[in-house]
Amino acid sequence: MTLATGIGSMPGTDFAAAMRLGLDELSLPYVPELPARGVHAGMIGRTLAVLDGLEADLQPDGWRIGVGEGADLRRARSLLAQDLDQAEELATEHEGPIKIQVTGPLTLAATVERPRGDKMLADHGARREIAQSLAEGLGAHVRDVRRRFSAADLVVQVDEPAITAVLTGGIPTASGWSRHRSVHPPEADALLRAVVEAITDAGARPVVHSCAPDVPVELLAGAGFTAISFDLGLVRPDDVWAETFEKGVDLWCGVLPSTDAGQVSQKAAVGQVETFFGRFGFTEETYSDRLVVTPTCGLAGASPQWARTVLVAAQSVASRR
Repeated sequence: MTLATGIGSMPGTDFAAAMRLGLDELSLPYVPELPARGVHAGMIGRTLAVLDGLEADLQPDGWRIGVGEGADLRRARSLLAQDLDQAEELATEHEGPIKIQVTGPLTLAATVERPRGDKMLADHGARREIAQSLAEGLGAHVRDVRRRFSAADLVVQVDEPAITAVLTGGIPTASGWSRHRSVHPPEADALLRAVVEAITDAGARPVVHSCAPDVPVELLAGAGFTAISFDLGLVRPDDVWAETFEKGVDLWCGVLPSTDAGQVSQKAAVGQVETFFGRFGFTEETYSDRLVVTPTCGLAGASPQWARTVLVAAQSVASRR
C-alpha cells in the first residue's frame, strides 16, 4: 500500500491542530514543526534541543555552539517537550507508522556557528563533534518517542537540505567573500552513518530528506538510510535511482507543491510518479508498496488552507496507487 506524509513543517502556531490534521488525513502522520512560533520551534532549534553534551545559544547572527545553555535553547527544549506531550495524548492509540524529523549533521554543521564565529562546517573536529552529539542525543530522543507511541512503528526523517552545497563547496564563509571547502564523501558518509546507526539502534527506521537538486543518492544509500525523500521535479532520472531502488532503498516522491499554487492536480502528480518509475521499467506492482507520496518540501510557507489541501491531495494520490 502506498502511503502519504508531509515533510515536517506546518504553517501557524496551533500544534494540536496540525497534529490532528496529520492523524486524520495521512496514512503516515508525523509530529509537525511550527516555525511560526519562533526559531526555537524551527528545524534547527528543534534539533539543538536534542543534542547531548553540546550547549547552544541564539546570537544576533544565529545559533552558536559552545557558549553555554541560553534562554533560547531552554525555550526550544521546553517547546519540544510540550509538543511531544500533546502528540502523545493525541496519538496514544495510533497503530502503524508515525514520523518525527531531525536536522542532519551536514546541514547542522553548515548552519550553526562555532564559539568564536563562523560555521562548524569550517573545522573537521567541529563537524565530527556535532555529529557525535547529535547521534548520542538522538538515540535517547528516539527511545523516548517510541515509549510515547508504543503501538506505532517509528520513522525518523533526517533533513539534509544543505547536503549538496556542503559536498560541492557552496556554503559561504562568515565574510561572504569565499566558500567553505567541500566535505569529501568518505567523511560525509561517516557523519551520516553515525546518525543512522543511532536511529537504528534505538529501534526506528532511518529515512533522509533533501529538497535540493543533485541529491547524492549513492552516498545516502551507502550511509544506511532505508528511504530517500526528494522533490521529484528537481531530480535528473539517472540510472543511479533505479540501482538504488533495486538495492532495497525506497523512494519517497515529492509531487505536490509546498506553497500556494492555485490548484492541485492529482492527475499530474500521478503522472509524474508513473513517468519517473516507468523510465526505469518499473511497473506499479513493483513500486506501489515502497512509495510514499509527499509535498515537494515543508509547508511552513503555505497558508493553513493550502497545507490541508496538499496533504489531503497527497493521500488521495497515494490511495490511487
